[in-house]
Formats: sequence, structure tokens, C-alpha cells
Amino acid sequence: MKQRVPFFRGLITIALGAVIASGALAQASTEPLEEVHAALNAGAADKALRLISSLPNAGEGNARAQNLACRVEFAMGQWDAAVRDCQQAVQLEPGNSEYHMWLGRALGEKASNANFFSAYSLGKRVLTEFQTATRLDPYNAAALADLGSYYVEAPSIVGGGLDKAESVAKELDRADPARAAQLRAGIAMAQGDYGTAEAQLKKAIAVSPHPAFQWTALARFYQKRKQWAAMDWALRSCLNAAEHDPQAGVPLYDAAGVLILAKREPELAIQFLQKYLASSAKTDEAPAFVAYWRLARLQKQVGDAAGAKASEVAGYELAREYNPAQDMRR
Repeated sequence: MKQRVPFFRGLITIALGAVIASGALAQASTEPLEEVHAALNAGAADKALRLISSLPNAGEGNARAQNLACRVEFAMGQWDAAVRDCQQAVQLEPGNSEYHMWLGRALGEKASNANFFSAYSLGKRVLTEFQTATRLDPYNAAALADLGSYYVEAPSIVGGGLDKAESVAKELDRADPARAAQLRAGIAMAQGDYGTAEAQLKKAIAVSPHPAFQWTALARFYQKRKQWAAMDWALRSCLNAAEHDPQAGVPLYDAAGVLILAKREPELAIQFLQKYLASSAKTDEAPAFVAYWRLARLQKQVGDAAGAKASEVAGYELAREYNPAQDMRR
């Protein structure tokens, strides 16, 4: 037995060496994708796509590369390309909840720009992807929220239903109570119960660890109801919450969007967008190149032609294929 010890130690040494080597290779292979992800979050769409295209076989065979390409195309409103690349990611890694969620989102945007018959077919595919995403990961709060929103907004002919949305809200109670309250607010609004909707949105603020996100949802509620004083209060509360939360970049972008929709206080909307673009909390959920084009339109409104030109140039340099007219149509 003693003579076997060196032999087994040799095997262990070889095995450890293989593990270390494979780990080094894995790290080397993921580093370019981390750079892609960083470019995506920074809103540098052209850079992200350029990095992906420089990967072996343009990233084909790499599920994460395909998903990142989909997310860049999604941000630029290129729905067909986004669906294609998200579908590829799902085919390569069918057990990944996030990839199914992003495919559902891309299909949903494509459906919203399609004719009735295409939208019907696409809508059922959207539902399937969101259901798959939540089945694969019952704690994927973003996917649950997407599924719940689908049930609220979609007609019954393609699987919508408020009772189904309430079932999702119960699952969100475990995964993300703030999102659960927001979903119940959506259900209440669909039923015309605006008092309950407002109460649920305020509950979401109270239970959220990052309430700036929920303040913008409440502001959007007031904007739809044309309750301007309440909207202004919610937006300024969002700004205050964001100043104490380094993760609260997206709420600043969304708050500017509320003001743009309301066609009120362009100077405050400019302040929100400038704070977002100066922050380190940028993500592809609030594309920086879109923020620059929105900022340019607002600066034109207030007579800042030089600022508008600089913002347009900044947006163009990040995403040259993006058509800012798409943002106006949404």
C-alpha cells in the first residue's frame, strides 16, 4: 500500500494541473465577453458588436456571446437580429433562464411592431419563453415580472389573464416583494381600481431595498392620471433616493422618460439624464446612446443648440446604426 502513495499523489498532481490549466483557459475565454458586457452596460453598442465579431467564428457556438449580441441589438431596436441571436443562445444553452427571458423580450418587441396575424403567433412564443424562463429559475424576479406583465397586458386569446397574473404575484412575494406589489398595481389598474393601484405602488416603495426604481413607477402612474403635483413629488423623491443609492442609474433615465411623456419640465428631465450619463450605474436597460439622443431633443427645446449638438455626436459615436426616430415612435 505504501508503494501506491506516490502513484496516487502523481495522479492528484496531474489532475490538479489539468484543473488549473482548464481554469486558466476558461478565464481567458471569458475575459473578452466581460469586455463586451462592460461595453454593453456603458451603452457603447458599436464597440460591443465589434468585440463580439472579433471572437472566433464571430462568437458562434458561444451562448453568452449570442445573448450579448441580442441585447445590443435589442437596445438599438433591431428586433429581427435580436430574435435571431437570442434564439441561437437558447439553442446552445436551453437550460439558461436568462436567455429564455431575453428571447421572450425580443419576440415581444417584434410582435408589437408586427401585423395582427404575425403578432398573434409571436405572442404565443413570447408566453412560452417567459414561462420557460420562470420554470428554469423560479427566483428569476425579472422573468417573473415579465410573465406577470404579459398576463396583465395580453388578451386572453394569446394566454393573458388577470387571475394568472395574480398567481405570478404570489411567486414574486418570495423572490421580490417590491416587484410583486408593482405587479398587483398593474392588475388593479387593469381593473380600473386606481386607489388599490396607488396603494400597491407605495407599498413597493416601502419594501424595496432600492426605492428609486419604485418612485419612478409611482410617478408614471400619476403621469397617466394627469396628477401633475403628485407626479412632481414622486420624481423629486426618486432623485433624492437615487442620490443615496449608487445602483440607481436606471430610475434617473426612467424619470426623464416620465417627464418627456408628460411634456413637462424639460430642464428637470435634462438634469435626470445628465446625472444618469455621469453615473457609474449605466446598464443596457437604459441605453446611454438613447439617453444622449433624448437629452439632445430636450436641449433643443430649451434653446441649448450647442449642448444638443454635443449630445447628438456623443449618441452617434456610441451607436452609429441606431435610428433616434425609433425612440420617438415608441
